[in-house]
Amino acid sequence: MTTTTHRTEESDPFCLPPERAADLLARAPWRRFATVGDSLAAGTGDPSPGYAGLGWPDRVADVLRRVHPELAYLKAAEVGATTARTLGTQLDRLAEFAPDLVHVSCGANDLFRPVPDYAAITTTLARVFELAAASGAQLTTFTLGRAFVVPGFADWGERVRRVNDITRGLAADHGAVLVDMWDHPVNDRPDLLSADRIHFAAAGQAVLATEIIKGLARLLTTGITTGTAGEETVA
Repeated sequence: MTTTTHRTEESDPFCLPPERAADLLARAPWRRFATVGDSLAAGTGDPSPGYAGLGWPDRVADVLRRVHPELAYLKAAEVGATTARTLGTQLDRLAEFAPDLVHVSCGANDLFRPVPDYAAITTTLARVFELAAASGAQLTTFTLGRAFVVPGFADWGERVRRVNDITRGLAADHGAVLVDMWDHPVNDRPDLLSADRIHFAAAGQAVLATEIIKGLARLLTTGITTGTAGEETVA
């Protein structure tokens, strides 16, 4: 007889308990947190058994509120946003909010066309990063995971790799905390994605939140802004 082990948030090796996450960010200076971009930045995803039904930005905001109860939080990111839509509809709101911590994730929706315009993606996304950083805010960003596959495009993996390279370059240019999800071990989990086979379900959202928190903690302790997702938790 085969026994099935059901993973939960408490037993997931890639998740941090809230108390531990708050300890890692105990010296965090950020009191105004915002996200701009597409559904990845919005934390869109289906529920997962055994995990809190929260997207990664809400989870990060909850941890920051343990450090700064007065935290202000703006989720300007929109499902389906392209780089152009993000630039045109979200950056004015961001400027008015005056954040000191901003997450930018965008570019995936620009790939859903016969031939992506990578030059336009680079130029527009560079402007998004530039405006997001204009207030002096610390930036964070993700690369896309390899589990994100669209069968209708035979070259989809190459499309994602090119957008990820653009994101990595902009993260380096702006000193952003980069969480590189392309080859994170969580990509191999059969229950990672929502029913649409695009967005991370809540279990994946919990991992995304943990990786952002670890990246911010690494920045606070060492000043290093980039790293490979899945590394051991900062001590």
